This record gives sequence, structure tokens and C-alpha cells, in this order.
Amino acid sequence: MSKAENCRAPEHVAIIMDGNGRWANARGLPRAVGHRKGVEAVREIVRAAADAGVAYLTLFAFSSENWRRPEAEVNDLFGLLKMFIRRDLAELHRENVRIRIIGDRVNLQGDILSLLLEAEETTRNNTALTLVIAFNYGARDEMARAMSAIAADVEQGRLKASDVTSALIDGRLDTAGIPDPDLIIRTSGEERLSNFLLWQAAYSELMFVPEYWPDFSREVFFAALERYASRDRRFGGISDKAVALGS
Repeated sequence: MSKAENCRAPEHVAIIMDGNGRWANARGLPRAVGHRKGVEAVREIVRAAADAGVAYLTLFAFSSENWRRPEAEVNDLFGLLKMFIRRDLAELHRENVRIRIIGDRVNLQGDILSLLLEAEETTRNNTALTLVIAFNYGARDEMARAMSAIAADVEQGRLKASDVTSALIDGRLDTAGIPDPDLIIRTSGEERLSNFLLWQAAYSELMFVPEYWPDFSREVFFAALERYASRDRRFGGISDKAVALGS
């Protein structure tokens, strides 16, 4: 058993699952094979997060910018999401996992949208791990939709400008009711957030790991949790250690 399984886990871990295509290219395989291998990693990490005591796991499955990819690849990604929900929903439900979907649902294909809604509704009352799937998600789009809704309320007299606070904005985001991520992990060695949870990441610990997503195993995940446990989170203040030294 790793140390991470014995220490206090972060409440919310968010992951940018990057590198499926490069994993496949490095092996001379089609990119679609990398995406299918990535789904296997999703299954492993969902179980690992639950075992570690993580309460919320957010996975960046499809960004609002991914529509720029070749149509065949987008269709393959959609097909994998459908397969994951149809194949894994019953097991996740048995494991008491709640599914939450964030992202823009407008213009999604009817069958995709109905599957997402079914996954949310079926697991609505579950109380173990909450699996948040960011699908057709972009943080700037999320904030623009929230601000537009707030502006409409001000315009219609339902709100005053002075009512607009950070807490109000939190409640209008797709992640309303979900705590901000304690830890954001990005795989594949890239070191950027790529329009992911920009508002919510204000005080998140960031971790960039070299493994491509298909190679992001349970062991690598627990090693990331161990590294997180050693960090000193100050939220703009000073650490307990610094206070002790100054006293």
C-alpha cells in the first residue's frame, strides 16, 4: 500500500487527460487506438480515486476547442464516450458513484445529450465519489455563460450590480456546488491549463507529469497524491511552520 492510501487525500482532484494521440504515434498506431487505451486508464483512475478517499474527480474529456480536430477523430471520441457510459454506468451506479456533467450542452447530438442526462439522473442520489466529466467544456465559455445570465438578471431588475460577488458567480458556473479542485494534474509533460477550470483553479496545486494519459496508472496517481501531501498550501497567508519560526 502506498503512502497516499494512508494520508489524507485531497477532496477534489481534476485531471487534464493529455497525450492519447502521442502515445499512439510513438508506437506507430492510429490515434484512435490511443483514445481507446485512454478509456482503460479512466476506469483505473476512477477506482484509484475512490480507494484513496477522493470525494470529487473531474476529468477533462472533450474541450470546446476539440471541435477543431478532424471530423473522424471527433466522431471516434464521441463513440468512446457513448461506449463508456453504456458499458460502465451500471457498475459505477453499483459502486455508489455519482456522475456530474459540466460544459455547454447546446448543440450536442441528441443521443449524446440523452446519455449524459441518463448518467446524471441514474446516479443522482449516490453518495460516494462524484465523477465530474467535463464534456464540450471550456472555462472561458463557462464564465461567459455565467456572466451573461447574471447580466440578464441585473437588466431585468432581479439583481443589483452590488449583488454580484464571487459567491454569486460560483453559483452560476457549471461547477456550482462542487468544491474548487485542490489538485490539478496534467499528463504528457505539457505545462498549461488549456482553458480548464480557470476560475476554480485560483488556489489549486498544479502538477505536470511526463506520462501520457494511457500510461497514467494507479501507481502514478498515488505518487502524485504523495507529492501533493508534501505541499504547503497557504491560500495567500503564511504557513504554520513560518508562524512557529516567527514566534
